[in-house]
Amino acid sequence: MAILESIKSLTELREKLKAKQAALSQKDNPQSTIQVKVTMATCGIASGSRPVYDFMKEELSKRNIPALVSQVGCMGFCYAEPTIEVTMPGKSPVIFGFVNTKKADEIIERFIRKGEVIDGVIPMNYETA
Repeated sequence: MAILESIKSLTELREKLKAKQAALSQKDNPQSTIQVKVTMATCGIASGSRPVYDFMKEELSKRNIPALVSQVGCMGFCYAEPTIEVTMPGKSPVIFGFVNTKKADEIIERFIRKGEVIDGVIPMNYETA
């Protein structure tokens, strides 16, 4: 992160972050934002979900993709950890299994950006995590 050298730069950063937060927390229409849920139960953490969570949060921000990245508990797919659920605006959630940072990069570039179907989808039998 850049070093803030003046009150003006701090104020600008604050306004930028407030605008970004407002865009992500549209209470009247939360489905209008990309949502990424990373499993962070014991099995997920033991399988490496922390680096995946950090990667998704950092890379989506770097690439200027407005998304709400959150930690969730167990989704019941312990055999496929780390798992993430991605919900695109107006679409049903999609769950990916065996996600590492390389797979997370592919999810960002191909699934989120381009809307392509990619390997690693786990068939879902519930509404959302």
